[in-house]
Amino acid sequence: MYLETILILSQNQTEVRAIDIAQEMNFSKPSVSRAMKILKEGGFIDIDEKGHISLTKNGLDTANKMYERHTNISTYLMKLGVSEDVAVEDACRIEHIISEESFEAIKKHLQTL
Repeated sequence: MYLETILILSQNQTEVRAIDIAQEMNFSKPSVSRAMKILKEGGFIDIDEKGHISLTKNGLDTANKMYERHTNISTYLMKLGVSEDVAVEDACRIEHIISEESFEAIKKHLQTL
């Protein structure tokens, strides 16, 4: 969720900071700071001397993959008649556990609609 949030924020503003992520996700600043430390150590983000956060190549690839899953699953659920709010919330959970095979099947099916 953090990588997706950084991706979305970076598309809408020039600089992303931990406070922006905390506000967007409605999380505490200390929680976000801990997560940013883990993501930095994992090679998913860089943080400059001013605290601006950017995705590394690995982070961008991962964020794009998760965002694609999220948008496709949300769309699929809404096409089935699920309300947008519920579809978006459920997609957040599903995107992390769905197999690649099932996701590709959903993506393929969406192309036929």
